Amino acid sequence: MPKATKEDALLYHSRGRKGKVEVIPTKPYCTQFDLSLAYTPGVAFPCLEIEKNPDDAYMYTAKGNLVAVISNGTAVLGLGDIGALAGKPVMEGKGLLFKVFADVDVFDIEIDEKDPEKLIEICARLAPTFGGINLEDIKAPECFEVETRLKEMLDIPVFHDDQHGTAIISAAGLLNAVEIIGKKLADLKVVVCGAGAAANSCTRLYVALGVKKENVIMVDSKGVINSRRTDLNKYKKEWITERNINTLAEAVKGADVFLGLSVANMLTKEMLATMAPDPIVFAMANPNPEISYEDAMATRDDLIFATGRSDYPNQINNVLGFPFIFRGALDVRARTINEEMKLAATRALAGLAKEKVPEPVLKAYGLERLDFGREYIIPKPLDPRLISRVAPAVARAAIETGVARFLIEDWDAYAKSLDRRTSEHIKRISDICCL
Repeated sequence: MPKATKEDALLYHSRGRKGKVEVIPTKPYCTQFDLSLAYTPGVAFPCLEIEKNPDDAYMYTAKGNLVAVISNGTAVLGLGDIGALAGKPVMEGKGLLFKVFADVDVFDIEIDEKDPEKLIEICARLAPTFGGINLEDIKAPECFEVETRLKEMLDIPVFHDDQHGTAIISAAGLLNAVEIIGKKLADLKVVVCGAGAAANSCTRLYVALGVKKENVIMVDSKGVINSRRTDLNKYKKEWITERNINTLAEAVKGADVFLGLSVANMLTKEMLATMAPDPIVFAMANPNPEISYEDAMATRDDLIFATGRSDYPNQINNVLGFPFIFRGALDVRARTINEEMKLAATRALAGLAKEKVPEPVLKAYGLERLDFGREYIIPKPLDPRLISRVAPAVARAAIETGVARFLIEDWDAYAKSLDRRTSEHIKRISDICCL
């Protein structure tokens, strides 16, 4: 894959119609009669129906397929606090991915507000427009409070992808990695390098899958989060260890899993050499991981290694999750995205990686074959089967846990409709881009 240069990226965003997204009408508008239905006087009738029954908004408006991607620009990608406006290209990009991979419509909303209380109020007041809210690039620890409060206040899914998307995708990889090396989740000693939003959510989901909390060591920029620290917020206190260790080097000695959600070059070759046999290393700092693929492979020949990068095996990429998670949630008009729905997505992703990889996927990545194993523990982002595996799993979990407003009865027909939805959309945009 060619390396993206600054010039390439700026030209991509600026040529032709500026930016990456647009709004397209979905109903006829060519005649006076069409316009009288779209606006006045005809539009009054669906308005009155929604006034009588708010759920009819899902019938007569785009609410049921519309997600707000909301950010205040305080934790953008690897760029940090660059502000709401500077983060807009990322939010537009998120909208593009939602549409291309799962035919979910998006309005990106950049809010110039750092006060979490005010941000919560703004988001809550915007909520009637949308079927779901994807929070994006809001710094920790404020992001925890914003998401928690909005989930309590609203009856639509609120999902902070920086936290839960990363957790779901990496947890799927962990399930498969553990199976490959023959270890048990309950026996794993896990070191988490980083203590922000993603680290917190990943660790919680790993525990929900079966990792023992007492076997987790979390390390932030000041060292191991242990009982001797007096500078910990309430979110870091959840992961306090009583072990008498202070450094990352001490923590990784004998560890089975290294989960990196921090910055480049945190894990040295010497540290990696001290880990347990068949170590699992998820080095997900972007654009450069905590240890490079080359250094890791030169140090150990028994490890399973994953990064957030597309140019190495086992990419932990959030696009494997959020489009399809929201697709399933929207299709049953879910009131929330709960833990059972996240676990369902995790297991669906893990299961797909064990299936035979179809020829179009191999062709897309220039591969002759790809088999479940140490260098293929998670599906590829361009696998067209993702939508018909993950979305139904999420939708089914929503129904089973009682958070769905709409019930799906024919699951085979639903899966086929998902394939048609994305294939038809890809055909419509084939004159713009090619996946």
